[in-house]
Amino acid sequence: MIGDIISRIRKEKKITKTQLSEMTDINIGHLTHIEKGERNPSHKALKNICSSLNVPFEPLLHTYDKQLTEEQKEYNYTKYISYNQIPAITNLESYIDCPAKYSNASFAYKVKDSSMDPIFKENSYAYVEINGLVQNKDIGLFKYNDEFLIRRLLYKNGKFVLKAENENIENIKVTDKDKFSIIGKVYL
Repeated sequence: MIGDIISRIRKEKKITKTQLSEMTDINIGHLTHIEKGERNPSHKALKNICSSLNVPFEPLLHTYDKQLTEEQKEYNYTKYISYNQIPAITNLESYIDCPAKYSNASFAYKVKDSSMDPIFKENSYAYVEINGLVQNKDIGLFKYNDEFLIRRLLYKNGKFVLKAENENIENIKVTDKDKFSIIGKVYL
């Protein structure tokens, strides 16, 4: 997955592989293997790539060693992974203990509504792994048209659907017109 995102960033910034190789002092053949997902860059190389592409290191680090399923490739999953944004914390409420079974969690997110009731009650905490792979039918944290939502992700007819567990709340069919990004996987 990390290679797909590096390739996407490089292309969006209109930087050739040759230019990136020169900027990072990483052999072009090695960069090709990284972008194809055949190798992972070392942390030092990843920092160098991020610096050269002018993007933060941490969001890409969270994609390290993650492999996309064929279904995720088909749905162009990495298109919805944010590589240049980090969480903005406006109110640090507290620190809470993180259960060992959620050891990959990056932060705890306070549930704002009853949309995922009975799985997550309003004002309870959901443990989120930033850029954690959300598989079909997994629960994730998403940014949808400037709103943060915890929902179950469904793959349907070439599109993503965000499903609430509360039957009184409608499913959201994500379209190309929507501003949509996958923040990460929520642990149950």
